[in-house]
Amino acid sequence: MKEILPGVFHWKTFHQGIQAYVHSYYSNAADPPLLIDPRVPAQGIEWFAARGAPRHIYLTNRHHYRHSGRFAARYGAQVWCHKDGLHEFSHGERVTGFSHGRQLPGGILALKIAALCPEETALYLPLHGGILSLGDAIVRARGKLGFVPDAYMGDDPEGVKHGLRKALLKHLREREFDHLLFAHGAPLIGGAQTSLGKFLQGIGY
Repeated sequence: MKEILPGVFHWKTFHQGIQAYVHSYYSNAADPPLLIDPRVPAQGIEWFAARGAPRHIYLTNRHHYRHSGRFAARYGAQVWCHKDGLHEFSHGERVTGFSHGRQLPGGILALKIAALCPEETALYLPLHGGILSLGDAIVRARGKLGFVPDAYMGDDPEGVKHGLRKALLKHLREREFDHLLFAHGAPLIGGAQTSLGKFLQGIGY
């Protein structure tokens, strides 16, 4: 567990299902405390008890439920996913749907990405100059921003990339943020809005 900003923590775990490391986040700077795309860290689920029990769990898409059920059972946290992804949860998972554009508990704003899948969401946290949390829309590998491989983009990868650029450029114009959190890749702390803008416009990449 690493505190990347005051009250904002990051960790990574190895996901056997996809044979890769994935990234999760917790904030007790938010009120109430929250998790994003969580898996249980090496420190165990009890690590959170002394720091502020998470009350809400936000998924950037339906595939990132991960260990949310464990946190919900332990802390009574409410799990949230965009309503278009709720069909995924057919085995008793308790997940609440939201609409894009809605402000969620803790002041979190659910921003529409959608291009990869209808429920793909960027989460805007009004903390520390603004934090934008991305699921599968953008990944970060070896310090570089990128898209997921074409094989994960269906029959029209270029069309999906166009949709991702359009959605993200819209959000770049409409709000300010200084940090990026990734479900796949280490967070980018400081200067993130400029870096994302350059990537989307093909500058320096």
